[in-house]
Amino acid sequence: MTERDLLVHGGAVVTVDDVGTVHDPGWVYVRGNRVAEVGAGEPPAGRHRQAAEVIDAQGCAVMPGMTNAHTHLFQTLFRGLADDKALLNWLQDCIWPAAVHLDAETARAAAMAGLVENLRGGATAVIDHQYIHTDEGINDAVCRAADELGIRFLLAHGWADRNYHPTLEQTAEQAVARADAARRRWDGRDDDRIRVELAPLIPWGCSDEAMRTTVAAARSWGRGTHIHCAETAIEVDMSLDERGTRHVTWLNSLGVLGPDMQLAHSVWLDDEELDLIAATGSVVVHCPVSNMYLASGVARVPDMRARGITVALASDGPGSNNRQDMFEVLKATVLLQKVHHLDPLLLQPADVLHLACRNGAAAYGMPGAFGMLAEGQRADLLVVDLRSPFVAPVHRVASALVYNAGPRDLRDVVVDGRILIRGGQLTVADERRVIAGADEAARRLFTRAGISSRVTDVGLPSC
Repeated sequence: MTERDLLVHGGAVVTVDDVGTVHDPGWVYVRGNRVAEVGAGEPPAGRHRQAAEVIDAQGCAVMPGMTNAHTHLFQTLFRGLADDKALLNWLQDCIWPAAVHLDAETARAAAMAGLVENLRGGATAVIDHQYIHTDEGINDAVCRAADELGIRFLLAHGWADRNYHPTLEQTAEQAVARADAARRRWDGRDDDRIRVELAPLIPWGCSDEAMRTTVAAARSWGRGTHIHCAETAIEVDMSLDERGTRHVTWLNSLGVLGPDMQLAHSVWLDDEELDLIAATGSVVVHCPVSNMYLASGVARVPDMRARGITVALASDGPGSNNRQDMFEVLKATVLLQKVHHLDPLLLQPADVLHLACRNGAAAYGMPGAFGMLAEGQRADLLVVDLRSPFVAPVHRVASALVYNAGPRDLRDVVVDGRILIRGGQLTVADERRVIAGADEAARRLFTRAGISSRVTDVGLPSC
C-alpha cells in the first residue's frame, strides 16, 4: 500500500477494452500511478481498508480519460475572434497580429486556463501544437503549467521555415535546438507524464530538407512528429501547384510517414493517400468541430477506419472551435459522419469512445499505456454523473457518455492516480485566479498588439 492508493467503486465501469466490457456496477483499484485491479460488483473488503482515497461512484460512469490530440493552448486567449472566417484569412486577420506579441508570462496564463478547460472537458492528456516562439521562455512556461496542474502533456514544438509570418519562422536548426532544450528539461518528467516532440506546422510552410532534419531529430529522441495535413482544399491545391503532389504523397516521398507521425485534420485526402497512411501506420487526428467552424470540410473517417487507420480525436485550438471540450468532440464526430453520409448506423458510441481514449494514447506516442481501464494501465480516469438532468434516465451507458454528457456532468478527474478534480472542484489550483489571470493576460496581449477586441472591453466580474 502507498499513500496514493485509490479505490473507485459503485459506478458503471466503462473499460473501453477490445470487447467493450462494462461492469455495472464495478470498481477500479489504483496503486500509485497504475491501475492495479478492475472488477465487477463490489470490491474485496480489504480494498476499502487499504485505500488512502476512496471515490464513491454510485450513479456515475467511470471511464478512461480522453486525449485531446491536437490543440493550441495559446489560443485560449483568442476564442471568439475568428468567427465567420476561412482558415487562411483567420490566420492573417486573427492569429498573427497578436501572436507575435506573446511572451512567456502570457503563454503560461493561457496554458493554465486552457489546461483547466481540458480537464473539465474530459481530457486527461493533451497534445499542444505550440508554434509561437517569440519568447524563448514560452515552451518552458507552458510545460510548467502542465506540471503544476498534473495533466498528461505532450509539447509538440511547432515550426515553419518559409511562407509564414517572418516573426514566427524558424530554421530547422533553431527548431531542433529549442525543442531539445525543452526536451532535456521536461521530457520523461513524472514517469513520462510530460513529453516533448517536434511539430512542423503546415506542408506549405516547411521545406523538404527541414522536414527531413526535424523528423530525424525526433526519431533520434524516440519521439514523434506532429503536423497539420490537408486541412483545407486550398492548401492541397497550393501543394499541387508548387510541388506537383498532395500532402501525404509529399510526406511519403520524404520517408517521414510512420506510426510516430501524427497528421492533424487530414480532411482532403484521396484514396492513394489513405492507403499510404494505412500502410505506414501513421496516425490521423480528427478535429470535427474546428473543421465545421472554419468550413474546412468533412474528413473521411469511415474510410480511414475501414483501412485500419488509427484515428484519434481533438478539439483543435480555442481560436477555431471555440472550446476544448472532448464531450462535444465525441458527439460531433458521430453526428457529422451520420449526416454527411445519410447513414444513422455509421458510427456507434463505443466506436467513438475508442477513438478518444485508446487511439488518443496512440497519437500521444504511448499506445496501450493508457486509454483503457485494465491492470497495468496508467491511472487516468473520469467519473461522470449519470443522474444529471441532462443525462438521466440512462438505458445504455456508452450512449449517455457520447450523446448526453458534458463538462457540467464531470464530477471527478484522476491523472496518474492523483485526483485533480473531486466533486466538481479543482484540487490543484485556484480556478478563479486562473481564469482571472487569463483575462488579464488577454488584455495585456491585445493592448500590446494595438488590437481592439471584446476581450479588452469586457472583463470578468471581480473575484
